[in-house]
Amino acid sequence: MASPAADIDLTQVFVLPAPTGADWLVVAPLAIAFIFAALTLMMRKDVARQSAIGMTGLALMLVVDIALFMDVLANGTATMAMGRWLPPYGIIFTVDMLGATFALVTGIVGLAAGLYALKEVNSTERRYGFFPFLLMMLGGVTTAFVTGDIFNLYVWFEVLLIGSFGLLILGSTRGQIDATTKYAFLNFLATAFFLIAVAYMYGLFGTLNMADIARKSATVDQGPRVTIAALFFFAFASKAAAFPVNFWLPASYHTPRIAVSAVFAGLLTKVGVYALLRVFLTLFPDNRQDLAVVIGVVAALTMLLGALGALAQTDMRRLLGYLIISGIGLLLAGLSLASLTGLSGTAFYAIHSMIVMTALYMLVGIMGERGGTFDLSQAGGLYARFPALAVIAFILALAVSGLPPLSGLWPKILLVKASIDVGIWWLAAAILTSGFVTTIAIMRMFAFAFWRPAPEGVDLPQLPRGEDLADPRVVALVALTLISVVAGVWPEPFIAVSDRIAFELSNPSGYIDAVYGPDGLAPTPATEAVPAPVPAPAVAPAAQGGTP
Repeated sequence: MASPAADIDLTQVFVLPAPTGADWLVVAPLAIAFIFAALTLMMRKDVARQSAIGMTGLALMLVVDIALFMDVLANGTATMAMGRWLPPYGIIFTVDMLGATFALVTGIVGLAAGLYALKEVNSTERRYGFFPFLLMMLGGVTTAFVTGDIFNLYVWFEVLLIGSFGLLILGSTRGQIDATTKYAFLNFLATAFFLIAVAYMYGLFGTLNMADIARKSATVDQGPRVTIAALFFFAFASKAAAFPVNFWLPASYHTPRIAVSAVFAGLLTKVGVYALLRVFLTLFPDNRQDLAVVIGVVAALTMLLGALGALAQTDMRRLLGYLIISGIGLLLAGLSLASLTGLSGTAFYAIHSMIVMTALYMLVGIMGERGGTFDLSQAGGLYARFPALAVIAFILALAVSGLPPLSGLWPKILLVKASIDVGIWWLAAAILTSGFVTTIAIMRMFAFAFWRPAPEGVDLPQLPRGEDLADPRVVALVALTLISVVAGVWPEPFIAVSDRIAFELSNPSGYIDAVYGPDGLAPTPATEAVPAPVPAPAVAPAAQGGTP
């Protein structure tokens, strides 16, 4: 195999142009997250000031994420090389539409979780690191979405896991310790497979730069590539809680504070899905076809068993954990199809799921406090006392079920259409069946908690007029719910972004050119932007992608 330096002029290795102001947006979320994590850690004895600093950091992360998203939307994939080293040397950050969109939604979810925590997380838990851990985790999640190096993807996985371990154990109850043990074991197992795949990949390609691997992939023997792809699939599917390694999620997400469960529900499994999309569509698009049937079967089983698991639950928090799993199956369905329509549906559903699942956990947290229990067998009477909360709950129930006119409808239509277009009727049937079972499960929770009268002897609290408007938990919940409503009644901008993501994933040459330039030998200067591709139509021929 030729040396990685064979086609690179080493005399030019340090002469990349200095980055412009806009280029710094690529790494700004990481810098903000760690600077403010350190500041909040130093202020742990002053809880009020620590909270103000933490919320400022979360707000700044969102502002930067918005700016990065707008820059990528207007100018195309952005690349920044640390230390001005010529790729594939050094650390590369590359942000396409997929990474920028996921980073933006991460900023929204993170700020909402911070708002919710202002009322829920007590001063002791803040002193012991809630905001530092939250900022560390968000920094790891965001940077995982923008890194251009497969080893650094592993590094940011570990950073976000360290933050998530701290958040999960905060409180140190028996249930949290048990949940953290299960959560840690499965993640360590998945990490072991991840590292094995990375080592094998480096031995095969002589590089860990994603763009470099993508442009060399077709020149490497099929057998080793399939092996590496299979290892990555197991590792990332485990982290995404796909069948059959999904038992850790409902066993752990119901134990921490609701603010923690909410941010976990919105973000952590989506990092695994992002990694699967990046590996199978950017690095190994040919090998995705080899594993398409396996991915499709795993997708169908994940969505069906997740929905059935939700139907069997009496604890509202565990019910939502199974709905997260079911949603992962829908995301994998688009990967198994890999048509433009299917990938657009996956991208749209990921945005929807990150927002709606976060909101649902926040909703259940408020329901549990006002109803005095998370147990459906003991819940009831909430509609009579809190009709506004019932309206929000009904909206979110429609959204997660994929019913009109909310955000969950459109991505499911795209995924079903993509399945039918290529004749994969069983996958379309699985999507529709899981949606039907999900509707029953979530409406059962709504009926028991809101419509059914309160059990005898239970005195539900009546909040004073106007208190809801001052509750930061309600502010966060309403804001996320409004996003779902807007995405449902005005889906065109969301579909346009999803189509752009699908187009870029189906054409990895744009990602490669952003790093190496159109000639394939030198990187695009930091002061130049890669032109934005023309978005694919909302309904694209499924034949452009592989089929299971």
